[in-house]
Amino acid sequence: MVPGVGLRTAVRARAPGSTSNIGPGFDVLGLALDLYVEVEVRDAPRLVVRTEGEGSDLPQDETHLAARVAVAVRGSDRIAVTVRSEIPVGRGLGSSAALAAAAAAAAGADDPLAVATRVDGHGENAAASVVGGLVAAPLVSGSPVVRRLALDPRLSFVVLVPDRRLETAKARAALPTDVPFADAVANLGRLALLVAGLSDASALVRAAGEDRLHQDARAALFPEAPELLRALEDAGAVLACWSGAGPSLLAICRSAAEAGPVREAGARALEELGVAGRAVELRPDLTGLVVER
Repeated sequence: MVPGVGLRTAVRARAPGSTSNIGPGFDVLGLALDLYVEVEVRDAPRLVVRTEGEGSDLPQDETHLAARVAVAVRGSDRIAVTVRSEIPVGRGLGSSAALAAAAAAAAGADDPLAVATRVDGHGENAAASVVGGLVAAPLVSGSPVVRRLALDPRLSFVVLVPDRRLETAKARAALPTDVPFADAVANLGRLALLVAGLSDASALVRAAGEDRLHQDARAALFPEAPELLRALEDAGAVLACWSGAGPSLLAICRSAAEAGPVREAGARALEELGVAGRAVELRPDLTGLVVER
């Protein structure tokens, strides 16, 4: 027990991380993955923050995102907040949205999705963490309208997670303010192919991952990305793309059997290019936010 923490029953909430965009689905598509963050909130005489796992190098004080969210929801700083996370921070895997959702739920928020969207600013990541599975969450009148989409259970996912961080604000600042009409049309067509292919693995094609809105514009922030993406596809991934704002990269495979060689090829490519990091196989999380009292 943390010194000074009260004895009242804690509330724990667990939320999955997520990948977003998935090529042409910029700011719309999100997919929950089986990396998790757990937040525990209990009454205490004063604010206490403790963190374990990923993000444990961040300040453990009132500036921590989980503490800020929990205090705002409770309307009081007389709480103890414990965070245990498997989700790498600043890697394009939805760590802040998942953390905000879990902290809001553990603190007693009526609508953790609304809190996480407001705090993180990305409805698709927040929706995936709260609802689970594959979601579309476009903003309509400033609020995400969330719809769960079909996801073929045969699909498997490989993620390359570089040790370097890339802040979302920096990645977004690299984007153009205007998009040519032809590029917008191309992305809409690819998005339709992507949604169809994610619901039926046999219909998934490489072109479904093509994007003209954000990936090329961000390439200068991670120069090795294009070669790593090619290595994933050459090894058998149907398509490969940036995960969120990066620098993590996502490969989609039609089966778990195909994912093994893709993960191995991704690990070799990281090593050959001198990029510190790891390659992991992940499964979709279909449950989303879970609260335990």
